[in-house]
Amino acid sequence: MVDVPVLETARLKLRGHCLADFDAAVEIWSDEVVTRFLGRNFTPEESWSRLLRYVGHWDLLGYGFWAITDKASGRFIGEGGICDFRRDITWPDCVSGDDATREIGWALGGAYHGQGLATEAVQAMTNWADRHFGGRRTICIINPSNQPSLRVAEKCGYGEIGSARYKDNDLKVFGRTAMAR
Repeated sequence: MVDVPVLETARLKLRGHCLADFDAAVEIWSDEVVTRFLGRNFTPEESWSRLLRYVGHWDLLGYGFWAITDKASGRFIGEGGICDFRRDITWPDCVSGDDATREIGWALGGAYHGQGLATEAVQAMTNWADRHFGGRRTICIINPSNQPSLRVAEKCGYGEIGSARYKDNDLKVFGRTAMAR
């Protein structure tokens, strides 16, 4: 197995997933506050598939999602990272196939919304991506009604580059080019 890099911020530790994260992940993905812009809650089976997919990304591609934990308590509070989901989606013309292999995403448990934690986590992930991907663009897709995630994306340097339809949902597509160091 690949050693997943550990990222630390003032309040968060982002680390590789482990089996002990499963119950907390089920809780997050079945929380209507978390999934309201995704159209439905997710089952424990789907949460299990997510966990395996995240671990597999690191092993096969050298990047993936991190478990986001509260630095002080160690509590699992969410997940986020960069993945190649191989989505069955029609991307806007400005998104190349290469861009779609670096899609960033994030989700925090409802109790952790509105505290700036998502922004803190995404900033850590994009800083890592800037170094890891050699300046290549990352993208994200967000439901246009999801104002909190739209604000996080904007604060982290993402700009709207188009729209896409995925699983009967109209989404905005955002891109971010690596920041100069």
